[in-house]
Amino acid sequence: MRHRKHSHVLGVKTAHRRSLVANLASALFTNARITTTLSRAKAIRPFAEQIITYAKKAEQSADKSVKLHYYRLAIAKLRNEDAAQLLFKERVQQFLGRTGGYTRIYKLGARKGDAAETALIELVAKDDKSPAMTPKAKVARKPKAKKEAAAASAQA
Repeated sequence: MRHRKHSHVLGVKTAHRRSLVANLASALFTNARITTTLSRAKAIRPFAEQIITYAKKAEQSADKSVKLHYYRLAIAKLRNEDAAQLLFKERVQQFLGRTGGYTRIYKLGARKGDAAETALIELVAKDDKSPAMTPKAKVARKPKAKKEAAAASAQA
């Protein structure tokens, strides 16, 4: 039984899946957004957010050994030192005010060749607010004509 063993299988073997997720996450950190299939984007999201959390913990720590520890953890998981260095040196600043939700996935539709559902996954900017957090402007509605006619006839 596979109870509580949540992972995105992606139709490949374990080693291939780990390499795929690490490569896609390092591409995400270097380019800030990538286009891939929806299932791959959903598989990258928790992995990327874990690495970003490592970078945040390293940034907030005053101890150099703790910073080095989280940096080495990120390199071990990402398998790309350049992407880890870019994340820890430059991109971590945009996530310091957030407690989570560092990535966003947009559905793009079906791919032309094989009709696979494609998606765009991107890193959320520092000043970006989620659509749920922004207040919606209320639209003034016109009253329905039937109610007005019924009210006018009732008064007469």
